[in-house]
Formats: sequence, C-alpha cells, structure tokens
Amino acid sequence: MNPYQVARRSSTTLIMFLAGFALPSTLMAQNRHEMSVQQCVEYASKNSVTVKNALVDIQIQQQTNKEITAQALPNVSGNIETIHYPKVPVQSFPNFIAQGTYGVLVAEGVRKGNGDPITAPEDFGLIAAPFGTKWNASAGVSLNQILFDGQVFIGLQARETSIQWATRNAEVTMELIKANVYKVYWQIVIGRKQMETFDANIERLDKTLSDTRAIYQQGLVEKLDVDKLEVSITNLRTEKMKVENSLKIGLMGLKFLIGMPSKDELVLTDTLSEEKLKENILDDSYKYEDRKEFQYLQLGKKLNEFNVKRYQLSRIPTVSAFGTFSKNAMRDKFNFFNDGEWFTTAFVGVRISVPIFEGFAKNARVAKARLELQKTQNQEELLKLNIDNEVDTARIKIGNALLTMESQKKNMELAESIFNQAKLKYDQGLGSNLEITNAQTELKNAQVNYYAALFDAVIARIDYLRAIGKL
Repeated sequence: MNPYQVARRSSTTLIMFLAGFALPSTLMAQNRHEMSVQQCVEYASKNSVTVKNALVDIQIQQQTNKEITAQALPNVSGNIETIHYPKVPVQSFPNFIAQGTYGVLVAEGVRKGNGDPITAPEDFGLIAAPFGTKWNASAGVSLNQILFDGQVFIGLQARETSIQWATRNAEVTMELIKANVYKVYWQIVIGRKQMETFDANIERLDKTLSDTRAIYQQGLVEKLDVDKLEVSITNLRTEKMKVENSLKIGLMGLKFLIGMPSKDELVLTDTLSEEKLKENILDDSYKYEDRKEFQYLQLGKKLNEFNVKRYQLSRIPTVSAFGTFSKNAMRDKFNFFNDGEWFTTAFVGVRISVPIFEGFAKNARVAKARLELQKTQNQEELLKLNIDNEVDTARIKIGNALLTMESQKKNMELAESIFNQAKLKYDQGLGSNLEITNAQTELKNAQVNYYAALFDAVIARIDYLRAIGKL
C-alpha cells in the first residue's frame, strides 16, 4: 500500500505526476465526472486499488479472528475406515494350550506308559498363527473441546485490537492517498490559473504587435522590432502548449491516483483563493493521538503486549476434554452391509497436558516477544520526535510560503504596471520596443514566480495540516 510521490516542475510550477501513465487524448470519454477535491478523495476511498487492498486486509484479519475463535469451540470429526488384509498378520504367543493340557494331566496324576508320573516341560515354546480377519471396518465420531488454554484465551482477547490495527492501517493508507490527491488536484487548478495569464500576455503582445506593424508601415520603426515581437508571441504560445500538455498529464495522473478509468472525463470544480490558504493555520495545538500513524503504532504495541502474555501462558498446563463413539465390524469377506454384528465402542476423557521441558524454547519465545515490544516502544518515541519535527518544520515552511506568495504577488502586480507604462510610452513614441520586450519578460518571470510560490503555499498547507493530524 505505497503513496505516489509528486515531482515539481520548476519552469511552470506544475507537477508532472505519473507521466508514464498518460494515454492519448484521442480516447473518447465514457463518463463525465464533475468533482470537488473532497469528492475526489471520496472517490479514491472507494476505487483506489491501494485503498481496496487495505480494506481487504481488514477482511483477512476478520477471517483470522474466526480461526482463533474456532480453537475455543468443540472440534468434531467423523471417520469411516475399511481395511483389507490379503494376508492376515501372523502373531506369536506363548503355547498356553500345551501348558494347560500338561497342567490337567499332572493334576490328575496321569502316568506314562512306563509308570513314571507325567511332568510338565520347562519351556512350552510359542504358537505362530494368523490373528484377525481379512476385512475390518469402523465408523465413528470424535469430539475434542479445549477447557483451558492460556494462549487461546489471549488470542480471543486480542481479536478486537487486531481488527482496529488493520483498520488503522487502512486509514493511514487513505490519508497518504488523500494528501497526494489534494496536491495533484490543486496543482492542476493552479496550472489553469496560470493558463489565464498566458492568454492575457498573448493578447497584450498581439495588440502591441498590431500597433508596431502599423508604425512600421509608416517607417517609424525597424522590421527588427516587429520580428522580436513575433518571436516573443511564438515563445509564449509554445510555453502555453507545454502547460496545456502538462495539465493533461496531471489530470491523467489524478484519475489514476483515485482509481478512475482513463477514458472517463474528469472536470475539477473547486477554485483556489489566497484567503483559503490562510484558514486555520494559526492553531498551535496538536496531539500525537491525532495522527493515524501514532494510533496505528499504539495498537501494534498493544498486540505485542498480548504476544508476550501468550508465550508466558504457554508455560502453564492446558486442559481439554475428548470423547469417541464408533462401530466396528470384522469379516472374512466383504459383506459389511449384510447381516452381521457391529460392535460399539465409546469413551470419554479429560486430558491435562503439563509442559515440563522443551529445551528452553518457551523462554526464548517470551524473550523475543519482549524485545519486539521494546522495539515498538522505541518506534513510538521516534515517531513522537518525528511528529514534533514535522510540525515545527511545517510551521516554518507555511509561514515562509505565505510571505513569499504575498511578495511574489506584489512583484507580479508591479511588473504588470511596468509593462503597461512601457506600452503607454511606446504608443506615445517615447519608448522603445526593447523596453516593451524587457517589461514583458519581467512580467512573465514574475508570473511564473508567483504561481510557483502559490503552489509552494498549497503544499506547505497540506503538509502542515497532515503534520498536526487535521488534514
């Protein structure tokens, strides 16, 4: 579940986001979507593949919890078995027949033919004989029920925490997607505002070119002055085309980010104002618990604490109950479904398993779980330091960004005023074409710097709100 990074385009302040996923503009739109930035975020929460996978992880954890619950429920199994012995196993056993016979003869005082009393030999030997039938069958059902197992009980206690942990992970993923949606959305909006300045600049130069051509026809200026203005207009139109293509790529990137089909048409409806950038940026209060990452780590620490308890309880005895009921039959032929007796066997019992020695494996598991918990505690302290640093850095950046934006706005307004004065002087025959060209260049640079500062302010605001957990 990785968030996409945005690269800043220095010349036009646009983000070339996910340029590799841009598709030809000739594709016909299947659906039209008019969306605010919040609607884009909501769309991403339902359609982004990264978010979908995070939500699937919650469902996976739910199924894992069912497995844990199943360990505390009765475990019932049935079995049917048939065994055929082509050769019945032979078993050897003491010759009790001869021993019994001699015992009777000796007890009755029977004598040999020569009149000597019969005496039993010291060793009667063994009898080797097939023992059993060629066909055996059994059918039965067995039940096992855990009565006490510390590890299972801890697993049951941790179920709710594990669901919360998976949910927080999805929220962290969604917040990263949300931040990137904001950034890409506003970079497109700013790019379109910049397009308006291109149109205004081209319109101004077109007017100046028309006037210069008229003056040239009167022989008051050189052909070089006309050519310079034509070059300037061509350059402006070329830059405008680049910005238009960048906007198309950025829009494709936004659709990819929120999970929208590339053939659909996306129309952005929100507008950006400087006043909106300054809203709610003076709130100095923040809590670690407001950050989704901190909540996620807290739940991870709690799960590690459960893990320590689980391994500790593995040292104590476990108690379980069991029982079996079965029917068994023995035949010399396969005729179990004909008349013949099936013998019943049934038993119940309680088993207590006492762990005695496992080569110190349990001690190692407990120690390992404690070390994992210690790592989580260390990560918590590191995250606190990181949050503090992010908030302090974001405060400085947004302050600087807003000051720079105000400064660049004044520069842009001043450059526009200078251009208008140069144009007025030129129209009155008091200025030169070079002054107009230079003034236009300064105006264009001031506009580029302003929109770069505006975009920096947007990014700084998003980073600040995310740092304090209020994005």
